[in-house]
Amino acid sequence: MKFRMLIIDPYYPAFLTSFYDRFPHLKTAEFSVQKQALIDELFGTADFYSHALTKLGYPAEDVILNAEYLQKQWLSEHSSIQLPLPQKLSDFLISHLPIISGKIAQNWELKVLNEQIRHFRPDIIYSHNLGYLDPDFLTQIKSQVKLIVGQIACPLPFWRNFAPYDLIITSFPHYVPMFRRRGIASEYLPLCFEPRVLDKIPAQKRIYDVTFIGGISRAHTQGFKLLNQLADRIKLDVWGYGKSDLDPSSNLYKYHHGEAWGKDMYKLMLQSKITINRHIDVAQNYANNMRLYEATGCGALLITDHKDNLGQLFKVGKEVIAYRNMVDLVAKIRYYSAHADQRREIAASGQSRTLRDHTYNVRMGQLINILENYL
Repeated sequence: MKFRMLIIDPYYPAFLTSFYDRFPHLKTAEFSVQKQALIDELFGTADFYSHALTKLGYPAEDVILNAEYLQKQWLSEHSSIQLPLPQKLSDFLISHLPIISGKIAQNWELKVLNEQIRHFRPDIIYSHNLGYLDPDFLTQIKSQVKLIVGQIACPLPFWRNFAPYDLIITSFPHYVPMFRRRGIASEYLPLCFEPRVLDKIPAQKRIYDVTFIGGISRAHTQGFKLLNQLADRIKLDVWGYGKSDLDPSSNLYKYHHGEAWGKDMYKLMLQSKITINRHIDVAQNYANNMRLYEATGCGALLITDHKDNLGQLFKVGKEVIAYRNMVDLVAKIRYYSAHADQRREIAASGQSRTLRDHTYNVRMGQLINILENYL
């Protein structure tokens, strides 16, 4: 059956703040203009799910749940309440929208989402953040949809009750049996890359020899140690969140250039000759993260930590390079820095593999098959 999907994806608050600081005129722009401008930043999964699903004949829409200016504008264009919106959206919502019981009544994000569900009438709610949507809200909307699906590729939010979810999709193979033991249906689906990124960003010169682009946090204890050691051995250009957690006297701090979101992140990938990847601790021994596909999709040579299933995603040594420890990593960086032809050949093969097997068109076809089984 052809289903309709509403995709719920809260963005990092730091990105939203940066976006509206750069483009203050968009705070009062029409909903379609604001949303397209946000999508054009290529942050997170942008419209990658909805674009591929719609192209395959399954209508889908994105909701950037915590973008207050955007959601306020949607409400002003779609709500039947013809009253001027005050500057503070939450005041208006509490005063005028139908009340949902309990703490949800005070949450403006969920109130607008409730209206959007009524408007779009989806068969499936697909949430990209298991820790964000209140379980009570999900329970109350169950009668309005056929399936509530969550997606996770990060540490579990242990404070949340997952019972309202009919299905959880994960790129962690070891999460599937864990959810099933809890009585929650779960399926494995790897992450992927959006080829349209290459059309949206001008061609770049590869000006950085070795980069690391990613976050530094408590969830990356092993990676944090590795990056500090690596920065003491080679020149490493670093972008991402978490600089404030670094020792200001360290080389890692010295080489850290700050945050890079969306288009800026992809541009850096396109400017990298070699980019380093390391997985979050909770990934255990499974290759999983977005960097696998973003780096290869942008044509950089990916040198990533060895994982048991990496060979199921890429030909190791032919499409990506894997390292097992610091000595191995440094040796491989130095070798491929000195052997440009081999570096470019492997990078090109990795890009071809990603553009053939690891795109959103491919993954959404796989997701459709999964969801139709549960519907």
